[in-house]
Amino acid sequence: MRAALYRDMGQAADVFTVEEVDRPEPGPGEVLVRVHASGVNPTDYKARAGAVPRPIDGFQVPHQDGAGVIEAVGAGVDAGRAGERVWLWLAAAGRRWGTAAEWTVLPARQAVPLPDGASFELGASLGVPAMTAHACLFSDGPVNGQTVLVAGGAGAVGHYAIELAKRAGARVIATASSPAKAALAEQAGADLVVNYRSADAAEQIRTLGPVDRVVEVALGANLELDLAVTRPHGTIVTYAAEPADPELPVRACMTANLTLKFVLLYGVPMTALDQAAADITAALTAGELTELPVHTFGLNEIAAAHEAAEGGAVGKVIVTP
Repeated sequence: MRAALYRDMGQAADVFTVEEVDRPEPGPGEVLVRVHASGVNPTDYKARAGAVPRPIDGFQVPHQDGAGVIEAVGAGVDAGRAGERVWLWLAAAGRRWGTAAEWTVLPARQAVPLPDGASFELGASLGVPAMTAHACLFSDGPVNGQTVLVAGGAGAVGHYAIELAKRAGARVIATASSPAKAALAEQAGADLVVNYRSADAAEQIRTLGPVDRVVEVALGANLELDLAVTRPHGTIVTYAAEPADPELPVRACMTANLTLKFVLLYGVPMTALDQAAADITAALTAGELTELPVHTFGLNEIAAAHEAAEGGAVGKVIVTP
């Protein structure tokens, strides 16, 4: 099969090759999936660049997320799953076989039924972003009736945080840095979108606030604003690291009795990930999760795909094996 892979970490153009490799076969509890779409996430290009070093088992096929059709199953898996359309999550977590290839193998629980009305591109856009959004929103229980602030509402995590929070009965405020990004957050269903660069951003947010919960993409850059709009005993959940660690205003956080939480999907308990997958699929079935603008690249364009994602392409970068 054809697969994009790297044997050393570094810049995309320097380390990626597209090669013929033996197709993997599903072991016990695994499924073989013919990949139709493979999603690129920051975790994928950071791993490839060496920002989050991990051992390489000879070579690494990248990408955690994807969508396709189950073609074969391993021992212990219902044979009736063959032919099933599925979306995939954490395919390359501790494994060689990511989704940037014609086929991949992964545990059957990580290949989730994809509703007929959902495209493969949408399925490949879920995984890391939607499950991260789910963990940020629901790790402390329901958000029904709460006011949720989503920083970076046009990003993939922000997009699904808006849609999942609205589905759960929350009021949602999103921040964005441009009219085009604001439009994406509005299309996702945000009740209010605020340009965080505006001098009166806090005042605008308070019109629907105070905020109960913040889903934060840039803690250092946005903490002052978050503290200004979050209610006492509120919660800020951050899921992304910045180049420099932020300084924490301890007294202000103490005064607010603030809860500050951190989410990294790879450390979330499997039971919570299974629940996230079930909730996301229910939202998909109800038609309540939507696609971001898609930037499509062929497998031979894998380096360009990573460069586009690293360059901040607005929407979702998809590779089609």
